[in-house]
Amino acid sequence: MRRMFRFAPLTLPIILSAVVLAACGANQNPLKVQRSACPAVAVLEYAGSATTFSPATSRNADAIDVTAAITNVRPTCYQDAGRIVSQASYDVVATRQRAVGARSVTLPVFSAVMRGGDQIISKEVGSVTLTFADGQASAQTTASARADISEAAANLPEEVNREIDRRREPGDPDAALDPLARPEVREAVRNASFELLLGFNLDESSLAYNVAK
Repeated sequence: MRRMFRFAPLTLPIILSAVVLAACGANQNPLKVQRSACPAVAVLEYAGSATTFSPATSRNADAIDVTAAITNVRPTCYQDAGRIVSQASYDVVATRQRAVGARSVTLPVFSAVMRGGDQIISKEVGSVTLTFADGQASAQTTASARADISEAAANLPEEVNREIDRRREPGDPDAALDPLARPEVREAVRNASFELLLGFNLDESSLAYNVAK
């Protein structure tokens, strides 16, 4: 049986962002921690846009040929048969400087599954093709990515869950303390946190151009 989840895309940095403290009830005011096992989904910083030049070796503004950007990321997540599957569809929009003639442009894209904010579990490289009609300066296409992880890996150990979910009332000595202040809890949450990162698969010069913009 699939259990479906929907959530908004997040921006980087995403480290332990799945854990949120929320106040409940104005009268009782206990603290409760809410956590999702679904991977966070984001476009990697500096990899969300791509620019091609003509000639290809130039980086002058008047040599810009096509600019493209990843936008409108739409993630879904479900649990099924011991696996957590996160799927994200997104749009790629592009503009060309000279809208003369019909033309197609293919750009490389990637999706990477990260664990704990700094461990690369997997990376897939693909491509998107944008087709410009004659006289058309803009084009758009849709792409998708997927992360498939073990439900056991994304769930916290029972003793950590008990510590995080322990009811805390106003007046308790540790009522205002974040459970993540404990190193063992913080490390367990980190190891159980996954992300699905999207972006253009840029070479060094293209990445440097994005950083410098």
